[in-house]
Amino acid sequence: MSLGRASAVSLVGLNGSIVDVEADIGGGLPAFILLGLPDASLAESKDRIRSAARNSGIELSPRRITVNLVPASLPKRGSGFDLAIVVAALAAAGEVRPPRDAVFLAELGLDGCLRPVQGVLPAVMAAVAAGRSDVVVAAGNRAEAELVSGATVHGYAHLSEVLHALGADPARLVRHHAPPANPAPAAPDPGSDGPVKPPDLADLSGQHEARFALEVAAAGGHHLMMVGPPGAGKTMLAERLPGILPELDDAEALETTAVHSLAGGAGPLERLIRRPPFESPHHSATMASLIGGGSGLPRPGAASRAHRGVLFLDEAPEFSVKVLDALRQPLESGRLTLHRAAGSASYPARFQLVLAANPCPCGMSVGKGLLCTCSTQQRRRYFGRLSGPLLDRIDLQVQVPRVTSLDLAGGSGEDSSTVAGRVAEARRLQRERLAGFGLNRNAELGRRELAGELAPERGAAASLGRLMDEGRLTARGHGRVLRIAWTVADLRGAGRPGTEDVEIALHLRQATGEAA
Repeated sequence: MSLGRASAVSLVGLNGSIVDVEADIGGGLPAFILLGLPDASLAESKDRIRSAARNSGIELSPRRITVNLVPASLPKRGSGFDLAIVVAALAAAGEVRPPRDAVFLAELGLDGCLRPVQGVLPAVMAAVAAGRSDVVVAAGNRAEAELVSGATVHGYAHLSEVLHALGADPARLVRHHAPPANPAPAAPDPGSDGPVKPPDLADLSGQHEARFALEVAAAGGHHLMMVGPPGAGKTMLAERLPGILPELDDAEALETTAVHSLAGGAGPLERLIRRPPFESPHHSATMASLIGGGSGLPRPGAASRAHRGVLFLDEAPEFSVKVLDALRQPLESGRLTLHRAAGSASYPARFQLVLAANPCPCGMSVGKGLLCTCSTQQRRRYFGRLSGPLLDRIDLQVQVPRVTSLDLAGGSGEDSSTVAGRVAEARRLQRERLAGFGLNRNAELGRRELAGELAPERGAAASLGRLMDEGRLTARGHGRVLRIAWTVADLRGAGRPGTEDVEIALHLRQATGEAA
């Protein structure tokens, strides 16, 4: 009996497990049998693998080939197992001698070329964590795989190159003319370190209160809701939030890049995502597209792609009520766990939520509302789609008034770099103060910290107690006002929030007129 082995990685969410690929060549009618819970895309790889091997110069055995993916109880999906399967099958025939600890991650074309696959970054991270640092990938995935510290990456363009490196007979291999080793990179993704410059706050005229709310949101990591008429600048403000956020540190960048590697869409990644990502799904987005899901094992949605960045929902009341309420869990925990019949997957989703809404369905209920054509019932139904528990989790809720001619004549305000400098200093103060609590931002503060060492100055929060007794402020809202007060104090360099900071925070919390 001839038995060959190779290794690959199976991803369930961002968690990867080593899969041992065993190939056996035995007697019986010619066949290619694949065992071990393969999905449809993996089950159809049999003919693709045979063609790729033939076009590399070394055909698979015409006898009965049985391939087993171990552990058999772990679901396997995708075409990234192609390379490991063909290597194991050829090892069973004695054609190659793969290293025992090497991991193979690539899809095969019919001509034998190696194609990039999604999720290489988290797969390589899992391989290195399991002690398998020797990784073989397609040339197009090499730069992405090399982002993982400790990995020894081998990138090849064609199966014949892999087989030659594994000891196959060079005289039998088809010579392949590979493309240049470093092809011209594709246009950079908006969340990458590319030369694309983010929108600048200097483009915005007026809106001083909304700009300050945006700065507070950036400094403390708070969620933000803006209510105002069409054309007031709500979308412009939201789009400029990533430009004043600090760049991601190494751990945050690696985790964020891993999510985008698995989600795909922009092709193989060549660098860590350092700029906070920005996701703005259309209001017709389904639950699966926003939260994550799909057939088989669930895939990451916009909420996870916005991890460590901004999730912007324009025209928020137009979204499905169920979709909006599904955000309540990640807003609290920073994580999404999705369960399906094929299994469950967990993805990080610690984003800043920014909601934008008109004051009514027609958008004209401003000032005296003389031009508004909406009935009271229509307005109530419009904002009723934003449930109380969801709004209670939004720290900052501000009005964005219509821009006037005086605002335009006054020119633009501060640019993003100036504001980003103050935000960075406030974040530094937070890191130093919260290091002992294992936290990084004011938005992560809990009730225990706010009632203990991080309580505001004596008497500063007296007004909050009165609002709670009147039923106008919930216990969760009380804590969120104190978090905002700490951020306001950090922006002015104060050591502890005072009465004025608390009053400013309360105003930013209740500026839309909604219950806090």
